[in-house]
Amino acid sequence: MDLGIEVILELFSKNKLEEVFDIAFENERLSSYNSQRIYTLRNEYLKNINLVIAFLQGKNLTVARQICSDNFLPKASRFEQVEDLDWTFGSMGIQDKAKHLATLFLEDVSDFIVECIDENFGFSRYAERLGKSANSFDELYKGLQEEQSYIDAITLKILEEKLTEIQPKLVCFSVPFPGNLYSAFRCAQFMKEKYPEIKIAMGGGFPNTELRSLTDTRVFDFFDYITLDDGELPVELLHSNVINSTSKNPDFKQFKRTFLLENNKVVYNNLSSKKEYSQADLGTPDYSDLLLDNYISVIEIANPMHSLWSDGRWNKLTMAHGCYWGKCTFCDISLDYIKVYEPITAKLLVDRMEQMIAQTGETGFHFVDEAAPPGLMKELALEIIKRKLTVTWWTNIRFEKSFTKDLCYLLKVSGCIAVSGGLEVASDRLLALIKKGVTVEQVAQVTSNFTEAGVMVHAYLMYGFPTQTIQETVDSLEMVRQLFELGAIQSGFWHQFALTTHSPIGLNPAEFGVLPNYKEITFANNDVDFKDKTEINHDKFSFGLKKSIYNFMNGIGFDLPLQEWFEFKIPKTTIKNDFIISCFENEDDFTTKSSTKIYWLGNAPLISEVKKSKRGKTQKKLQLIFHENSINFQISLEEDKGYWLLNTLNKLAITSGSSIIFSELKSDFETHFNNFEMFWYSKPINLLRENGLIVL
Repeated sequence: MDLGIEVILELFSKNKLEEVFDIAFENERLSSYNSQRIYTLRNEYLKNINLVIAFLQGKNLTVARQICSDNFLPKASRFEQVEDLDWTFGSMGIQDKAKHLATLFLEDVSDFIVECIDENFGFSRYAERLGKSANSFDELYKGLQEEQSYIDAITLKILEEKLTEIQPKLVCFSVPFPGNLYSAFRCAQFMKEKYPEIKIAMGGGFPNTELRSLTDTRVFDFFDYITLDDGELPVELLHSNVINSTSKNPDFKQFKRTFLLENNKVVYNNLSSKKEYSQADLGTPDYSDLLLDNYISVIEIANPMHSLWSDGRWNKLTMAHGCYWGKCTFCDISLDYIKVYEPITAKLLVDRMEQMIAQTGETGFHFVDEAAPPGLMKELALEIIKRKLTVTWWTNIRFEKSFTKDLCYLLKVSGCIAVSGGLEVASDRLLALIKKGVTVEQVAQVTSNFTEAGVMVHAYLMYGFPTQTIQETVDSLEMVRQLFELGAIQSGFWHQFALTTHSPIGLNPAEFGVLPNYKEITFANNDVDFKDKTEINHDKFSFGLKKSIYNFMNGIGFDLPLQEWFEFKIPKTTIKNDFIISCFENEDDFTTKSSTKIYWLGNAPLISEVKKSKRGKTQKKLQLIFHENSINFQISLEEDKGYWLLNTLNKLAITSGSSIIFSELKSDFETHFNNFEMFWYSKPINLLRENGLIVL
């Protein structure tokens, strides 16, 4: 079950919201102008809350035009930041505009709940502060001894209904982020008090990265087991110990990557010799018990990439376990979820996609890889096209040179709509220090290739990397400005560097000029406080960097001097104003390797034979007229070469199942004609190259 969505839907209902208003008034918590305004307009909020939730669930779409009208929804502080929405969404973008306004409506209600009911509330995270970098369990433990909050009561009521219905022997909590930690502990605490016979386990991203140094025994007052890394085998062994304890062959005391309490001491048990499951043997994710029709799609800000994260529900898959690159010095590459790289085949991946489509009815996929491998992305795209599947997908990548114009075009045709990738710091010196394996010029070329193909590009950007100078920060901003102005990237976000204990920098801080401030670890161990030997205060750049990129994403501010974004003096950029455009010009490669594969992605042409006379000589020509979705074009060739090309295009079609390399194409041509290179680089073939004849 997804307890998160069930709690949100219960809380954001007319009945519960009425309770919220009553509690706030009775306890005299209406201290701000904003909460007073919302309370005064409570009848408007109560009238509209169920309707807004249904709209965001995709169940009541006709109300969009009313939501977009001026006086339909009550408006509090969240609406003060609304810009010109007609400019943002256009005159016909009614559904998206309404989603944005409906989201602001819910955020106003959320602000009211935070101020008047529960300061820890958040849509996607709860009491996150208690879980973030909690080297000691003390603060979280203290919070769990306090009286249950209003949100806790809702959560535990829903949980108890499920426990009563199922009567489980084992309950496993997946805790991906710090914002999920408190509620998991609160639920476990409730179960220990009321259902002590149930065994409770925790796994997921948070324990995998933060609880590897766990020693505090109090944690096991709440959980019986905490498992690390891949969950399949650890959970199977928990099942064997807990569920099958009466069977003939229980696997007693043989666990895999599991913390538990023995003789009042935290023990890490990894004694089982059972073999790990390969990625090919894991099976297809099963969504059968989730309330798929009840998820809400929100648009928090008018950023096209951010809307992918929160608007719509995506089937989640990975192309590969781990990261095929695995070298970035800021990344947790020492941990299994990145270190152990194991891809699966494109055929198996598309088999799983088809199974998930059949179960969920959804054809959208988010591949959640650390960095999707370009070779596997290519094979995936070919397999999707071969099966004539219509899907929509996006993923995270490295901006490496493998992403040629032709590969980006293939990915687009297969349904890829967006990629996100780490540009990190637009400085070749720092990219080398990060061991990113790319240059700024290469990133510029790749982002341009994706954009030209019609694939949206989101860039993760970093500032405050160890030894980064102020000049490098300013120069990074100038390169980002140029990338946005030229349309090579459409979305981006600046993150301040964080030192993590499992990264190469965290493991060898002195090599990177970092002075860590280590604390005693008994609970969570991930983020580490540190000082950079440059002693630059990178915090002060945060507001200016984020303000500038917000404007760039909206297509404005390109002509402003970089100094305009900051309230303190910065040096002038050393980057030439045509740097990025010069990177684009360096990309063209006119040679085709003999081993590259050739594919035709277009439709079969209409043909007509024509005769052309010149100086008394009549020549037979073949005209090939191509109709594609948005264009049509034609080429004319000598009749015999035209028929050869027509036959060849049929063989080159992905759906034909054949695979032809350049040298084979050349050899076949030259059994009939002369000089293949002259034919291959001719105007008619160049026109085909621009419209679906690709080289991979």
